[in-house]
Amino acid sequence: MDPRVSLITLVVADLSAARRFYVDGLGWEPLFDVPDQVLMFRTGERLVLSWWDERAAAREIGPVTRGGTPPLTLAHNVGSPGAVDAVLDAAHRAGADVRPATERDWGGYSGYFTDPNGFWWEVAHAPGELSEFLVPPGGGA
Repeated sequence: MDPRVSLITLVVADLSAARRFYVDGLGWEPLFDVPDQVLMFRTGERLVLSWWDERAAAREIGPVTRGGTPPLTLAHNVGSPGAVDAVLDAAHRAGADVRPATERDWGGYSGYFTDPNGFWWEVAHAPGELSEFLVPPGGGA
């Protein structure tokens, strides 16, 4: 098996809130959108990030449990500290709870926001080789 991820799916209690936040608030263009079921976005060359309605997911995978902070974060890397602040500002305007960016012990600059279903996003500028690998040419916002 190749070490690759093709599709990441987040099971959500409120798919409509996810749509309002990502499509209306952040301006993302859906790749696939079935109301009350699933919302998908192309997020990389061969990578799709998907939000799946909890009721639809339960019919296929069984009971979905909730509680506490999901034990994962998603990350959006950009080309500069200013771009970090700009993305966090856009998330705030779209309705996200934002934790402001700061210089990190690992040498980068990052902050966080949560989407309407409680998933945490890190927005980061990582200097050096990691940034060259993660950030598209032009710095990506």
